[in-house]
Amino acid sequence: MDIPRPELARKRRIKRLIYGGVGLVLVSSITWALSKLKPAAPDVDRNVLYFGTVKRGPMIRDVRGLGTLTPVEIQWVPALTEGRVVKRLVLPGTPVKANTVILILSNLQLEQEAGDAEFQLKAAQAQYDALKVQLQTTLLDQRATAATVESDYKSAKLQAEVDKQLAGEGLASKLTAELSSTKALSLATRYQIETERLGVYAENAKAQLAAQQAKVDQLRGLFQLKKSQVDALHVRAGIDGVMQLLQVDVGEQVIAGFKLARIAQPWKLKAEIKIAETQAKDVQFGQKAEVDTHNGVIPGRVIRIDPSAVSGTRTVDVALDGPLPQGAVPDLSVDGTITLERLSDVLFVDRPAFGQPDSTVSLFKVTADGKEAVRVPVKFGKSSVNSIEIVNGLHIGDSVILSDMTRWDGFDRIRLTG
Repeated sequence: MDIPRPELARKRRIKRLIYGGVGLVLVSSITWALSKLKPAAPDVDRNVLYFGTVKRGPMIRDVRGLGTLTPVEIQWVPALTEGRVVKRLVLPGTPVKANTVILILSNLQLEQEAGDAEFQLKAAQAQYDALKVQLQTTLLDQRATAATVESDYKSAKLQAEVDKQLAGEGLASKLTAELSSTKALSLATRYQIETERLGVYAENAKAQLAAQQAKVDQLRGLFQLKKSQVDALHVRAGIDGVMQLLQVDVGEQVIAGFKLARIAQPWKLKAEIKIAETQAKDVQFGQKAEVDTHNGVIPGRVIRIDPSAVSGTRTVDVALDGPLPQGAVPDLSVDGTITLERLSDVLFVDRPAFGQPDSTVSLFKVTADGKEAVRVPVKFGKSSVNSIEIVNGLHIGDSVILSDMTRWDGFDRIRLTG
């Protein structure tokens, strides 16, 4: 018969609790130790990475953008009057002179108005000529009357003097002398009146002729306007160049001011470069530039900066100072590089995939043995298209990875293979 021993069961329970506690502590310790371990450095093929070496020396700051060649002078040829296109004499791509007729318009009402204006001008001119003859005739008659009165006055004056002298010598009566004197005074007064009348009539004739002349001038101006509008129906290029665009067809009705054609001078071109708005803030007038036409590089200088940004870019006009290479035509796509400044002695490196000026980023620096790369903070200064200034974090000769390393953001160290 078995005898129960309760102390043995208690000992077994105690042993199990001790073993469980030890196991729990051991698992916790292992878990804590594993959590403190750094993740293993990943392997990265160096052949797929882009490296750069830190250098010291001069660094040229520049910005780059895409653009097109455009004519310096573009002439839009407008319709100076309403009309219907009856003939196109020049097609796009044809060289033209300033007086080359490129289009002929028709406007029957305008031509009739020009004819009426010419007729009215001729009629007014004829009226002026007739009035001038009439006034001259009347003026001559008035002068003749004044001359007759003057002659009578002088004769009467002489007779009065003779009669007065004879009366003084007793050879004539005093009455005769007084009558002669009175007649002379009367003719003197009449002569004065006729002289004043002649002056007033001359002024009146001058005023009438001036009024008629003003009417003639007004009608002449109207006729010249209508004539110039009729002449404008023969549309001319306006400048020497090449016709780039013709926007009307035969039979089309156009209104005054409508842009009929565009004339450009292909031998005078400039470059319009699109610069990112974040980089355009450093662009200044007169800065040197280079324009690559893919068939030659042309030196130039900045002559205009668009005051506003469109779609994230600002347009910068570059004057071309060198000869145009073969194939340089309007609307040709080009690459433009503008030199901002030259830094004489700075620490710099090729620009990484992600690196903005005046910012701090993390780069992988290659270790001395070249087998690994460790993450280091680097502060950047001024930047250029292909290089960027290093303020601190790197030294001359350091080799850094410039490729996009966002895939390994969770690692502070990588192993370079290959």
